[in-house]
Amino acid sequence: MAKKYIDVMDTTFRDGFQSVFGGRVLMDDFFPAVEAAKIAGINHFEFGGGARFQSLYFYLREDAFEMMDKFRKIVGPDANLQTLARGVNTVMLDTGSKELIDLHAKMFKKHGTTTIRNFDALNDVENLKYSGERIAHHGLKHEVVVTMMDLPPGCHGAHTTEFYEKTLREILDSGIPYHSICFKDASGTSNPQKVFDTIKMARRLVPEGTHLRLHTHETAGVSVSAYMAALEAGVDGIDMAAAPVSGGTSQPDILTMLHATKGMDYDLGGLEISKILTYEKELQYCLSDYFMPPEATMVSPIIPFSPMPGGALTANTQMMRDNDILDKFPEVIAAMTEVVEKGGYGTSVTPVSQFYFQQALNNVMQGPWQAIAPGYGKMVLGYFGKTPVAPDPEVVRIASEKLGLEPTTEKVLDLTDADESKSLATWIKRLKEEDIEITEENIFIAAACQDKGIEFLKGKGELNVRKISQMKKDCEGSSNMGSGNYTVVVDGQKFSVQVAEGDANIQVTAVDGESVAPVKAPPAASGNEVSIKALLPGSVWKIVANPGQSVSEGDVILILESMKMEIDVIAPRGGVIKSINVATNDKVVEGQVVAVLG
Repeated sequence: MAKKYIDVMDTTFRDGFQSVFGGRVLMDDFFPAVEAAKIAGINHFEFGGGARFQSLYFYLREDAFEMMDKFRKIVGPDANLQTLARGVNTVMLDTGSKELIDLHAKMFKKHGTTTIRNFDALNDVENLKYSGERIAHHGLKHEVVVTMMDLPPGCHGAHTTEFYEKTLREILDSGIPYHSICFKDASGTSNPQKVFDTIKMARRLVPEGTHLRLHTHETAGVSVSAYMAALEAGVDGIDMAAAPVSGGTSQPDILTMLHATKGMDYDLGGLEISKILTYEKELQYCLSDYFMPPEATMVSPIIPFSPMPGGALTANTQMMRDNDILDKFPEVIAAMTEVVEKGGYGTSVTPVSQFYFQQALNNVMQGPWQAIAPGYGKMVLGYFGKTPVAPDPEVVRIASEKLGLEPTTEKVLDLTDADESKSLATWIKRLKEEDIEITEENIFIAAACQDKGIEFLKGKGELNVRKISQMKKDCEGSSNMGSGNYTVVVDGQKFSVQVAEGDANIQVTAVDGESVAPVKAPPAASGNEVSIKALLPGSVWKIVANPGQSVSEGDVILILESMKMEIDVIAPRGGVIKSINVATNDKVVEGQVVAVLG
């Protein structure tokens, strides 16, 4: 009897990169491995979308659409190239209008996509209807998704096989066009028995011949068992990755699954071990200079208690490294249990996983429920759709008070279409104001990535890639700096600075030879003045108030950006701003005085 053919999607170049490197891998570094994968016989790739779309603009100074075009050229016209979308969010930071949802499908079709896997983290089927329709309209294959996870111990009311059956029935009854159905477990916490029961249930419900898939991660250590359970239950496709971006926070390795199914009646994509070995060797060479976060290679036994997806876990730890607060990570993970329980049990997958993490971080750094992360607050208030169960009423009250928003039951698309800031016209106007060429790609980049998208389009994007060779150079540079004369730049002015050990008398001289007065430290509070400090490390995004300006209690003085959040720094009481001690784009640390109020 012929073995059952199982379609294999290689997630290496999207979810693998996201789960291990936070998406920060340059295209020219990994393209040789794409060629090697093609030679190895892989014909189904996840190659873009999700958080990996934004990471190119945020950290790499690269254009995602250019990357997608080049990827398609390497693998040829027949490969199934798949991307990830988040329903009404698509690949954007926030929910999108109908215009932007349509533009997403149009642009991704134009730039080489075959299939879009489309999910809603709340399993609110209403959020999948229009996005799914536009995906199909533009000639793409639509893979509709039911998102999965296990709830922390003691939590009940959602994420059972019965809950997934209800969601699947809603999808089937809605008339959403689809070509395949995926059960997506981004945190890798669904227990294998539930996976088996869920796939069995789905196979019973869907029309004969419907392609069913499972997606999971190794983060909690049960991914291979989950895949084996899904295969036994009748799944048609699974997702895997190649070393060194397999296992740990990513998908199981292709070689691992080939070994696990040895002697069984499954043909995993027609793949051969020898060819995969060659491909993985090339990939390891391509990525050999990239810093591998230790947590990306680990299985964590506590993840089922605090479900954090692999793709979000390393992205967040990378940002915590950037802000020198990685030591807080265990506390934040522990705090997630309460945040999930009180937030309404949305599946821990982007963007909800980021909301959970941001709120847990706030609870650790600022005290439980003293500050509400905007995304988390809007979620419990209903602005992203209906949560699987009602959020905690007290948290809803706090969120409403802190954010100045009332709870809503309106459809998300009705809210977004009424929001002028999410219209094409708004972003076309912004591009004109910034003297940026008006193209559909540029409109979408700006709308999806907002200010950072504009910065990229103006040629000012940030490059933040952790390479071992550069890290060594940075260390050598810092350790080799000793006594001597150096030229430094302060606020655009060059100075010759003498550096000496001990209590030596040193001279600071302007480059043109004139002596300059030492730079005064920012003024500190005295008497009745109040020092206003940064509660989280980050960078200064916007300064709202100016010295000499009168403010009332609660007025926003400046806005910090930290961990993908915009954090208002507010006046603790009424008074007059004596000083603003930072400038736009300055890096700040926790506890740093950023302003003084008189």
